[in-house]
Amino acid sequence: MIRRAEIADLPEMRRIAQQAYARYIPAIGRRPAPMDADYAEQISGGHAYVAQTDTGDLAGFIVFFPKGQSMFLENVAVDQEMTGRGIGRALITYCETQARVGGFGSVSLYTNARMTANLRIYPRLGYVRTGRGREDGFDRIYFSKDLTSA
Repeated sequence: MIRRAEIADLPEMRRIAQQAYARYIPAIGRRPAPMDADYAEQISGGHAYVAQTDTGDLAGFIVFFPKGQSMFLENVAVDQEMTGRGIGRALITYCETQARVGGFGSVSLYTNARMTANLRIYPRLGYVRTGRGREDGFDRIYFSKDLTSA
């Protein structure tokens, strides 16, 4: 089940983010941005959603919001114990569905250039690389998915 995040979810979201992104510190040379994101603000802004198991545990979360003419997928993270079960894909599909419902023709995102697994995953999900650049001190690869033809 995917639902809007509540402030009570904040500790688990932070734990999942720390767990999901810590492995990238050596490759990037610093903490990835999602490790220090203001999840309380994202929850209060209505931009965060959680995937919940049948037992009520948080399996992962996603943060997205409108940005220009596109829905911007800022962050998706899955609890390490829950990886490989399609939770990340379900969260991304949920974002894409909400984008369509909101009248957006695309979803855009970026990932760190050193997060090589993401560079393989997003194209498999229909995302096309649109650029590369430095932002906030990070080397980022930008992607977009056209929702009008999907």
